[in-house]
Amino acid sequence: MLTTAERRRGIGAGLTVLATVIVFVGTAVATLLAWDGDQSASRLFTAYTWSILRFTLWQAALSTLLSVAFAIPVALALARRPRFAGRAWVLRLMALPMGLPALVGALGLLGVWGRQGILNGWLTTAGLEQPVSVYGLSGILLAHTFFNIPLAVRLLLAVLERLPAEYWLLSASLGMKPLSIFRFVEWPALARIVPGVAGLIFMLCATSFTLVLVLGGGPAATTLEVAIYQALRFDFDPPRAIALAFLQIAVTAAVIGLIALLPAATDTVRTAGRKALRLDGRSAASRLWDSLIIAIAVIFVASPLLSVLVAGLRADLLTLVTGPRFVQAATTSLVIAVTAAVIAVSASLAIITARQAISDRRDPDLAARLLSTSLAGTSSLVLVVPPIILGTGWFLVLRQFGNVAAFAPYLVAFINAMMALPFAVRVLEPALQDHRQQTARLAAALGIAGPAKWRLIDLPILTRPILTALSFAMALSLGDLGAVALFGSSDLVTLPWLVYSTLSSYRTNDADGLALILGMVCLALTILGTSGRKEHENA
Repeated sequence: MLTTAERRRGIGAGLTVLATVIVFVGTAVATLLAWDGDQSASRLFTAYTWSILRFTLWQAALSTLLSVAFAIPVALALARRPRFAGRAWVLRLMALPMGLPALVGALGLLGVWGRQGILNGWLTTAGLEQPVSVYGLSGILLAHTFFNIPLAVRLLLAVLERLPAEYWLLSASLGMKPLSIFRFVEWPALARIVPGVAGLIFMLCATSFTLVLVLGGGPAATTLEVAIYQALRFDFDPPRAIALAFLQIAVTAAVIGLIALLPAATDTVRTAGRKALRLDGRSAASRLWDSLIIAIAVIFVASPLLSVLVAGLRADLLTLVTGPRFVQAATTSLVIAVTAAVIAVSASLAIITARQAISDRRDPDLAARLLSTSLAGTSSLVLVVPPIILGTGWFLVLRQFGNVAAFAPYLVAFINAMMALPFAVRVLEPALQDHRQQTARLAAALGIAGPAKWRLIDLPILTRPILTALSFAMALSLGDLGAVALFGSSDLVTLPWLVYSTLSSYRTNDADGLALILGMVCLALTILGTSGRKEHENA
């Protein structure tokens, strides 16, 4: 039970965060609405705008289909093979792309599939000229499947591994063939989660920015977010950027609404609690098939990562890290990342504490319940209004006050904090709820409250989840190119912007070295955040 003062402080902190987020997002959206609406509306109904919308939805649909279609057999193969040499490393490999900056992954794909890549080198040796092009729609699909197949595999595998052991005993006793097992046991379990996984991947692909920017290959392969960036950065056409921005908001809102309508995947099966022992898939053909599928998945995911490592080690890393441009970019990135992480974690703690204070009341009124719902939606608001939209709105606001570059670092840090907010809430909320259930009554009985309770009871237990949320938020901010893309200049250089500008200057060797450094730092932060957690929790 919380004291009255603690409830007031908690609700007050939550209201402060809610008001700040509403003002920040509302100012950007209101500016877009107020900026020459007639011209923006006329740009909304052009053939160019609708072609971009069609391509955005088409590439997202194809990427989702490819990712899920390939992830299902990989997850099935891993589920059938719970014990083999290197399985733990395969699962760890499937986690690496989730902690890798999109720009680093794109460079790895170019190293394998690009014009000067490994695959084209082999095909050229075989006598083919320009056999594979990684730019355009094919490159976007390749990049999206590289990042999303591991995510889908881990989500689907977690569902398969939770199936009761009795299912496998019964299927073995009935002599069910692999096709029957898939039809009656595995697919019903997967069918509950596949729509949600597909919706999540579609959302990620529809709002993809960095991968399309690097691999898009021109106007014919441009998504809404990249078109917004081009309209402001190169053409300075605010009406077109605003029209595209509202199309982007409409698309993301529609996708989130459809995802919310999907049935929740719940485990409703009762089990005796036996350890699952699969008796199927012991034939030579089944073993060969599973080994082939797992090997293909490992090669597909590992080859770009190895390409980044090998190409990065060929660069003169010592010269790169001691150069003034790198020092400037690393310092700027670190300051922005730490600031964004602290803001995101502080806001998450305020939101969670406020919701707990509201739920602690015996009979919360309608206003309190609405506030709790609003606080829950605040952390996900960035999904509806993506960072490129926020950057566009605030770009138009700040240019009225002079040099936008002077405000850019603060703006980028706050946008990155908004991006990290949903992840920080997901990490911290379960930990705070468990901690409160375990210590609330004892703290009340001992009369410990306020700062003393936080110092003596809360902080020793919550240090690990807070550090986890901080590391995730820092990794997300360090690897992000979208927020800084509109504001990057000689005065504001982050590590992703330095990699991108170096690559644009055709200094590929230096870009590979910088990408390796950036990727290693982000992966180190991600591993630090997940250290000590059980494998099934990661999945």
